[in-house]
Parts: sequence; C-alpha cells; structure tokens
Amino acid sequence: MSAQLAQYLLSGLTVGAIYALVALGFAIIYNASHVINFAQGEFVMIGGMASVSLAHAGLPLLLAIPVAVLAAAAVGLALEKFAVEPARGASVVTLIIITIGASILLRGLATLVWDKNLHSLQPFSGDQPIALAGATILPQSLWVLGVTLAIVLLLGWFFGRTLTGKAMLATSHNPLAAQLCGINTRFVLLLSFGLSAALGAIAGILIAPITLTSWDVGVMLGLKGFAAAILGGLGSGAGAVVGGLVLGIVESLGAGYVSSAYKDAIAFVIILAVLFFMPSGLFGKKSAERV
Repeated sequence: MSAQLAQYLLSGLTVGAIYALVALGFAIIYNASHVINFAQGEFVMIGGMASVSLAHAGLPLLLAIPVAVLAAAAVGLALEKFAVEPARGASVVTLIIITIGASILLRGLATLVWDKNLHSLQPFSGDQPIALAGATILPQSLWVLGVTLAIVLLLGWFFGRTLTGKAMLATSHNPLAAQLCGINTRFVLLLSFGLSAALGAIAGILIAPITLTSWDVGVMLGLKGFAAAILGGLGSGAGAVVGGLVLGIVESLGAGYVSSAYKDAIAFVIILAVLFFMPSGLFGKKSAERV
C-alpha cells in the first residue's frame, strides 16, 4: 500500500466515524417513530459550540465535554416534548417538516447565543502527528476512532442486554404490539431523541479540534450523516456504521484522486445512486406493500 493511499484511508476512516455517529442518531429516531430528524446536524453543532464556549469560560475539558453532551441531549428532549409530541398522529411528512423548522430555529438561536465565527477546541491529547504505515495521523483522529468504537459496543450492549434497550427495539419492530405488552412508547420516543442528540453532540465535540466548529457546521454533517444512513439502510444500526465509514473513505479517495472540489457532492451522488439502484440500502430490510 502506498503512503498516499494509506493517508487517504486514515483520513476517510476518521471523517467516516463522525458520519457513522450522526447516522446512528438518524437510525435511532427513525426506528422509534419512522421520522427522519433533519435537526440531527444541529445536535452536532450544539455539542461542538457548547464545549468550546464552556472551555473558553474556564471549565476543564473533562467537565466541559459531558456538560455539552447533556446540554445537547436536553435540547433533543425539548424538541420531542414541545414540537414532535404535540403533533402526535400527524403524517410523517408533517413531522419531517417540523424537524426541518426546528433545525432552522436552532441555527438562528445559535447565532444569538454564540456568534457566526469559526471556533477551535483544544485537542484531547496534543497535536503532534503520529507516523503509521507511511502516513501520519493526528492523536485526535485516534480519539475519534476509539470513542466511536466504544459507543458502537456500548449501544450493542444497551440494545441487547438492558430492558430499556429491548423496549426500544420492540417499539421499532411493532409499536402497537409493544404498547399492548406494556411498553411506554411515548417514553421510548422521548428517549430516542435524547440519545440521538447525545450521539450528535459527541460527534461534534470529537471533530471540533480537527475541522473547527461554527453555528452552521451541522448542515453539511447532518446531510452526510443522512447519506450514510441511507447507504447503510435507514433504521439499521450496523448499516449506519458501515455506511458512515464507506462514505468517509469514498469521499477521501475522491477528493485525493479526482478533485477536492467534488468532495461534498459525493454524498449526494451516493444518495441518488442508492435510491435508484438499492432503495433498502446495504443492510435495510426489503419491504413489500399490498395495494
């Protein structure tokens, strides 16, 4: 493997891990409500901006990060409680429009709470590049990959071993049957918004030392996370992770070997290709509807 290819692959894995976390947020909410939450990118922005502002206020990074994640989770809970829940029973399209409106509102509020400038967050463990397979990788990239792996394993344990996780899985498979079994599906929906917001915030915090953060950083990250979720199969947790990593690597290789000018367009080309040729994605369930 050439050093150049190794560099592109390492860069692709790093950004792909971020896309995977955002895509997981989409998958969790989609499973709970069959709604695509287009405010997911704003949770990424809130995590990054809140951690930066808390760190600049003098809070140690070890304390600023969990507080920022909790703040984003609180916003996610508020979004479900005050915007999605009152519209319960509305069509899926109406709920999607509500999340788009929430996305615009959160970006507007971000400019009032913070500003429109780019902000940096200090790396977790220095910024001295590490040589690996002829390429170099930043210590922060190792944090991105390590934390993403830990979260995937933790979510696997949560959904497979805990009663709450199993209740969320049951609700995703059949909400009515879950409700008849005594599962509080309204609580499951509330929890799914809080959990997906926390995942988005963690993604925003992890990537902030590498790419900087700002009030509108969530727009593109949200769209690319959505592309990763579509690629993997909307609603599939494993698909979200694989889709994110594949998208990150393809994007990095495309920027390196073709042109960086087309980097952002790759995600949208992938969305169109998947919708045309593989609507259920890599891991999505094929469904048939009787008419």
